[in-house]
Amino acid sequence: MEAQEYIESGILELYVYGLLTETENLEIAEAAKKSPEVDQEIIAIEKAIVALSSSFAPFHSVANFEKIKARLELKHGKVVEMKPASKMSQYVGWAAAVLLLLGFGYQTLELTKTKTAIATVGSEKTKIEREFAYLDQQNKETEKSLTIVRDIKNTGVTLGGQAVSPTSFAKVYWNKDTKTTYIDAAGLPKPPKGMVYQVWALKLSPVLTPTSIGLLSDFEGNSNKIFAVDQTNEAEAFGITLEPAGGSLTPTMTQLYTLGKV
Repeated sequence: MEAQEYIESGILELYVYGLLTETENLEIAEAAKKSPEVDQEIIAIEKAIVALSSSFAPFHSVANFEKIKARLELKHGKVVEMKPASKMSQYVGWAAAVLLLLGFGYQTLELTKTKTAIATVGSEKTKIEREFAYLDQQNKETEKSLTIVRDIKNTGVTLGGQAVSPTSFAKVYWNKDTKTTYIDAAGLPKPPKGMVYQVWALKLSPVLTPTSIGLLSDFEGNSNKIFAVDQTNEAEAFGITLEPAGGSLTPTMTQLYTLGKV
């Protein structure tokens, strides 16, 4: 904790009142050794307590006595012995001061507890808001995925695993009217670092002609593994290859993971 945080927290007042635990007292004493600001603040609090306590103790100054004497027109009269003020009144004054200080210390302690509780509630609220925002986003992504899958206008093309990865699979959802194309890549393994999956629309005749329609970027960050790619004007098949980051101009056929005919 920094010096200014000690000063503003109210813990130094509790230290002076003797309301802290032994561990906390040692912590404050160590902080006072290291920080002149903390040490000066403790001294200032102690002085304030002494000044406040003194205000409850009776005191008769010489000036006050002379004023009283002048009022009574005592010039050469006999000095009358005055009995000292009762010690009971002094005790009452000191007791009142102590009670006042204890009350102030208790209020400071309760205020500190309240601030801590408010900070905890605020932190919990922020955490809940973040979790809600995340779940809301996940819900929206799931709804979008279901809309794509259930759209009867979409042509579903299943892509089976190839020699480099026989267990891999994927699915293409292609709307031939709007040309929009989505890839369900849940059946693909996580790409190695520095590599990315690239999707190709293939024309099979008269010669094999591949056209790149997009990369499956941020593969790990996409929890549903549903990716929107570029519009597809025409295709007789779709394939997915593993390429260096940024993609390739032509597919690396030795890294063909999935392939499927329309």
